[in-house]
Amino acid sequence: MSKKSSLPGLTRQSITFAKTLAKRMDARVEPAHDELGIGVLTMKRRAFITLLGGAALAVPRVARAQNKVRRIGVLMAIAENDREGQARVAAFREGLAKLGWAEGRNIRIDTRWATPRDAEARQRFAKELVALRPDLILSQATPTTATLLQQTRTIPIVFVGVSDPIGSGFVASFPRPGGNVTGFITMEPTMAGKWLELLKEIAPRVNRVALLFNPATAPYAEYYLTPFKSAAASFALDAIGAPVRDMSELESAIAAQARSPNGGLVVMPDTFMNAHRAEVTSLAARYRIPAVYPFRFFAELGGLLSYGIALVDDYRRAASYADRILKGAKPGELPVQAPAKFELTINLKTAKALGLDVPLQLQQRADAVIE
Repeated sequence: MSKKSSLPGLTRQSITFAKTLAKRMDARVEPAHDELGIGVLTMKRRAFITLLGGAALAVPRVARAQNKVRRIGVLMAIAENDREGQARVAAFREGLAKLGWAEGRNIRIDTRWATPRDAEARQRFAKELVALRPDLILSQATPTTATLLQQTRTIPIVFVGVSDPIGSGFVASFPRPGGNVTGFITMEPTMAGKWLELLKEIAPRVNRVALLFNPATAPYAEYYLTPFKSAAASFALDAIGAPVRDMSELESAIAAQARSPNGGLVVMPDTFMNAHRAEVTSLAARYRIPAVYPFRFFAELGGLLSYGIALVDDYRRAASYADRILKGAKPGELPVQAPAKFELTINLKTAKALGLDVPLQLQQRADAVIE
């Protein structure tokens, strides 16, 4: 039976580590019988003790680093009881789990939920998360990212659902963001032209169209509004921006499009519009306005047509960036990513209610048709 080493903390890993160091120092290592039964280092006693002492300390340090529980903050711009918000956070967790990060084992996730209109809660929660000194923070949208950057310029931030990170001052460029922020944009500005194309295809008689947004939650509005107006000219459409700041203004803006025949509506990617998607689609139906939306959940609630990214997919992708940052990558060196997956959804029931005959070719192109 082999005997225990007389040096405290000495392990087989320590012996192996010491042998490696000895070789690098051109020390002479000869296999021989020792008390551990694994070979002994033949060299000067002082060098031997120094090497083994360092190895005994180094191996536990490596083990502690590997087993350290990492902390991730999450700041969402949506109500906690919103199923869409819950699905996005769940997708982020699932993505992390596939990469070996499990809550209760090697990560802890602290999530805060602030509705789009509650700027005070957003500020408070941003301060709370930064005070926890997490290893990184996941940020849902433009307002939350801007608020977090007011609190920290050192903690890594990965955003999802930001429309114009350069114009918002978050990053220097897409290839090399710089600073402590990177992430996944919502959509490119050219999408405004695609929404108009789809609106004319499903409702050919439309000759006036408004782009709906809330200036407080979509400070990047010009990012979409400028190409929206440019593209409208090619479709012979009169185009306007329709800023709304609350629910009463929302109804007024939609009603305005119904005062004359052949009005249409496009809804901008905006956390306010997302949070009030039920009201937006209901008002469009009440005033019989053909409308195009940026996300599938609008069409699922009765919206006529939606075309845009699969938001949940980007939260899964965000997990890959979180993994890289937790392993030492710098956010400023991780390129900002464009959307990878788009989906077209058509609600035939709503089209029928509006008296619209959806072309068969358009139906065939759709990822989902709601009947």
